[in-house]
Amino acid sequence: MHMAMVIGGGIVLLGLFLLFGRLWGGTGPDLSLAAKLFVPVWLVIALVNMWVGVTEAGYPLRDELPISIIVLLVPAALAGLVIWRLAK
Repeated sequence: MHMAMVIGGGIVLLGLFLLFGRLWGGTGPDLSLAAKLFVPVWLVIALVNMWVGVTEAGYPLRDELPISIIVLLVPAALAGLVIWRLAK
């Protein structure tokens, strides 16, 4: 359940990045930049989530790493899809 909540939080964060990109710029390239900026921010958040899972929750790294990859890739792939659609 925690994994789905974190992925959902990433999708909401991507939406916020796109919303602010729309408010501050408004055009396709600005929204594409907002999605591109989201990816490294989400990488840091996913790594912090993995660190907390290993250090605080006590999960071994080999168990936490595949989950962290999924948590990272789902919102990042959605951001990639947004970037691709805006490039058309």
